[in-house]
Amino acid sequence: MGDVRRFLTPGWLGLHAIAIVLFFSFLFFGWWQFERATGGNDRSWAYTFEWPVFSVFVVVMWIKMIRDELNGVKPPSAEPIEEPAEAKVTREIIRRQEEEDPALAAYNRYLARLNAQGKRA
Repeated sequence: MGDVRRFLTPGWLGLHAIAIVLFFSFLFFGWWQFERATGGNDRSWAYTFEWPVFSVFVVVMWIKMIRDELNGVKPPSAEPIEEPAEAKVTREIIRRQEEEDPALAAYNRYLARLNAQGKRA
């Protein structure tokens, strides 16, 4: 019974409601397109079959979400983004150039700072 209770929380009830509304809406749209297709609109034949496929997709995703919850699969967490390798290489190039020519290294730091500011804007 504990497994069933977790699907009766407000969040899950909202997901159930959305799945039900989408499922029946997509079937309704398929029926509507079928009526248009039989009325002479040839383009609606494709939509007649497309909307029920969408409704099946809703059911498949709903079942997948329930299975993931039962199996304890957690969504991927937001991890801090690491500094790109390009920035590390740039820093290493500037460090080497600083040893050879301090003025050139200062100019390259200035350009790197401008580049970083341009990406943020």
